[in-house]
Amino acid sequence: MTEIFVRIPEERIAVLIGTGGAVKKAVELKSGSKLLVNREDNSILVTSPPENDPWGAMKARDVALAIGRGFSPERAFRLFRGEQYLTILDMKEISGKRTKDALRRLRARLIGEHGRARERVEELSGCSVSIYGSSVALIGTAEQLDRGARGIKLLLHGSEHGAVFSYLERARQRSIIAPEEPTLSDAGDAEGDVEGDAEGDRLDLSPPGP
Repeated sequence: MTEIFVRIPEERIAVLIGTGGAVKKAVELKSGSKLLVNREDNSILVTSPPENDPWGAMKARDVALAIGRGFSPERAFRLFRGEQYLTILDMKEISGKRTKDALRRLRARLIGEHGRARERVEELSGCSVSIYGSSVALIGTAEQLDRGARGIKLLLHGSEHGAVFSYLERARQRSIIAPEEPTLSDAGDAEGDVEGDAEGDRLDLSPPGP
């Protein structure tokens, strides 16, 4: 039997379960696994019988993690389609900034006014993006995740939005990402204006979110 243990934020447990347990049941049906939710410690135990492909349990785990990182169930279910994967970036680790005010400004940079910056990153990278707390979660193919993560890192390092979008556009047109890590020089000047409102990181959330 395959068993995978994960934990998600308390406020996202209800979203994972859904009204009348609908979301949980859908995850179980699509993955061929069972989700045992423990509300006391916000943990989820994903299990599947030995005759089932472990792929299903791993996909169920990733869907639970994606919902925990702010994706709506509908957007998280993209993980069940073909070669789609989840990656989660830590804004604190990437930027080196840890204060609440600094993280608020970083979220605002990534989201942009009315969510436009995030939407542009999604459009140019092909990824679905959720900004939640101090994390940035992305869903896409391996190539899309590579492109999207590079764009997010450049924005977190202070590159201007326009320069990052130009970089992503060129990368999309080439469909080949350079092997080296992105630097500020890849996307222009490190000075960028903070855009948007940090509250925009709730655009992905389904009630009850924070």
